[in-house]
Amino acid sequence: MSPSTYRGRFAPSPTGPLHFGSLLAAFGSWLMARQARGRWLVRIEDIDPPREVPCAADEQLRTLQRFGLVSDEPVLRQSERGALYREALDHLLERGDAFECHCSRSDLVAGGGVHRACMAGRRRPDPAIRLRVPDGTVIGFTDRVQGAIEQDVAREVGDFVLRRADGPWAYQLAVVVDDAAQGVTEVVRGADLLDSTARQIFLQRRLGLPSPGYAHLPLVVDAQGHKLSKSSAALPVDDDDPLPALRAAWTALGQLPSAWPSGDTLAETLEAAVRAFDPGRIPSSSATTLAALHNACVIDAA
Repeated sequence: MSPSTYRGRFAPSPTGPLHFGSLLAAFGSWLMARQARGRWLVRIEDIDPPREVPCAADEQLRTLQRFGLVSDEPVLRQSERGALYREALDHLLERGDAFECHCSRSDLVAGGGVHRACMAGRRRPDPAIRLRVPDGTVIGFTDRVQGAIEQDVAREVGDFVLRRADGPWAYQLAVVVDDAAQGVTEVVRGADLLDSTARQIFLQRRLGLPSPGYAHLPLVVDAQGHKLSKSSAALPVDDDDPLPALRAAWTALGQLPSAWPSGDTLAETLEAAVRAFDPGRIPSSSATTLAALHNACVIDAA
């Protein structure tokens, strides 16, 4: 991939302030893009209103700016892109690749939550829309960090939702449409989203869209092994003093602590970090917990 064509992105959901796990994903994706001399984009994934926190998106953008991580292009907000998602969905419906589903969650319990066929005679006024996944649909890809991955999408995931019964667009559809629209060439994100990748590649193929490369970064967990988005330990990073948190993220990305640059300014430090960054050192998994990071990089809960 030539340096001039690389396009990466960071896509947070506005469910609260940026915690250390979010910073790790942002910094890792930024380093990948900068080392490739490509573009780095920010996209706000605000398509799930019940989970969103008022003003969280603006706070996240301010925090990123304080850390020197600024989008190279105007920030895209998914809440403003419904027409594009509708166009993609209509295309799938017209081809028979998507269908209305009147099943409830309780209907799927017997199958482990995997949808393979709709319940006969079931009708509801607000059906979901699902993508049809034929039997034997197996998707394989090579992740830049995690290595060779293969998933039997039909057996492990089943027909998956594109638009929810309560109205919002499903993450899988929105992310596929937007990655293609923004010309993203490599998706760098947390390993918690690794399981979504095969179904996204399958959806890309159904829509006739190119598949980007993927690199799933290690997670930082709390003392109980929970990822930060589901942990009470997910305190916001301290944007008044960004360098300690960036240094901790550098270490969590597998980089040698001794290679962390000591520039006179944040901008100089970030520029030197790009030169010193070695993607080959990123671990496929991490035993890093917040216990070793809280004192250095997050706001005191008090």
